[in-house]
Amino acid sequence: MDFYTQLFLYLSILYISLYLLFLVFRKKPSVPNLPPGKKGWPIIGESLAFVGAAKSGCPEKFINDRTAKYSPEVFRTSLLGEDMAVFCGASGNKFLFSGQNKYITTWWPTSMKKVAIFPETMEKFNKDDPKKMRSFLPEFLKPEALQCYIPIMDSMTKDHLESDWSPYEEVKVFPLTKNYTFALACRLFMNIKDPKIVSKFADPFARIAPGLTSVPINIPGTPFNKAVEGGKVIRQELLNIIRQRKQEISEGKDANARDLLSRLLTEADDDGSVYYEMDTSNKIIGLLIASHDTTSTTITVIVNYLASLPHIYEKVYEEQMEIAKSKAPGELLNWDDIQKMKYSWNVACESMRLTPPAQGSFREAITDFTFAGFTIPKGWKTFWTVYTTHKNPKYFPDPEKFDPSRFEGNGPAPFTYVPFGGGPRMCPGKEYARLEILIFMHNLVTKFKLEKVDRDEKIIYNPSPVPSNGLLIRLQPLNQ
Repeated sequence: MDFYTQLFLYLSILYISLYLLFLVFRKKPSVPNLPPGKKGWPIIGESLAFVGAAKSGCPEKFINDRTAKYSPEVFRTSLLGEDMAVFCGASGNKFLFSGQNKYITTWWPTSMKKVAIFPETMEKFNKDDPKKMRSFLPEFLKPEALQCYIPIMDSMTKDHLESDWSPYEEVKVFPLTKNYTFALACRLFMNIKDPKIVSKFADPFARIAPGLTSVPINIPGTPFNKAVEGGKVIRQELLNIIRQRKQEISEGKDANARDLLSRLLTEADDDGSVYYEMDTSNKIIGLLIASHDTTSTTITVIVNYLASLPHIYEKVYEEQMEIAKSKAPGELLNWDDIQKMKYSWNVACESMRLTPPAQGSFREAITDFTFAGFTIPKGWKTFWTVYTTHKNPKYFPDPEKFDPSRFEGNGPAPFTYVPFGGGPRMCPGKEYARLEILIFMHNLVTKFKLEKVDRDEKIIYNPSPVPSNGLLIRLQPLNQ
């Protein structure tokens, strides 16, 4: 073997040895430690199981089954066609509520955007729009501003009960409260008083809610298709109202209006384009969706408990009659009266704990981050839900018991009772909802005694809690 052959052999052995060492010791790419769980079927993921649990009247089953199987802190799933991490417990709520714009940002499912937003503005609709709206809303919804609406709320509630409840021995509560809360929202948000115009909105609006979180399959007859068609009608009607209101403002006819629509058109940056009008419509629709369904279902749920639990009704009645007796004939409620309704609000809170008006909220990860030892990749969607805490015995002993005393003193531990969310993203309409609920409770219990006709009526979620038969209540008028 000559010198060159030996050299070639040695170099070959050396090269092969170094290459093998490189293969053995090279740094393997790290695989992110994703939350445990499964994605389910292609495209639809586990959406059918999620919706099915809600339709069965037990939405917490979807959550509880997976926290028991995978992790009590965070698990992976796929909903609405998106990879999703569901955050659980008080620690999960706290992390998401405090992580806005640091780890996560606002996210609307495609189904919601296609229903509520003008297609022409879809590309312009960005994550700053909700932020801009939320910066404007506190001025409209702060306690000082809301105080002037209390007499209007009280007067409209009295009229509603007199016209739609008093003539009957039995009423279906849910459709009536939907009409009432929608008419009130139209009056306060847009200064619309004409029942015919309210009805134009109410009928298509009723088609929207069931399709908001449905699988976005736009085939005639599906909940999503009905919601999309309803959204088209509402957007066009709103556009007509916006243009008429702009003309009234330019002619000086609306100078003292305090409703949200007028303030949006006078105090925001109106560039005069059709896109601005569409953007204003998007904001009003978003507000109606957020306020109408949740308050109508909350009031219905409270009436359900008042009619089912006589001892609770009696305590609420006693508190409200003390307030009623302090009023002069014809005198309407005021801010000081609302502050006296402490037990009534505890009853409302316990009702929302047991039967929350909304399941939770979605966000989008804007960077990779770690929670409970698991990596949430950028672009994944996150979901927090009331069902990991509201009925958890760790936070609420004997969780199925209706017990308003849970909210006395300091109330529940932080991040455990979250019907309005929490942190910077807490629902800005919480105080508005509180006024609407308490004013309705005051007028209802001082006017009627209540009896539930079907004690076994089931509650289904669509996505908000809905009595399967509308909640039929027998009314016993009280001596005024």
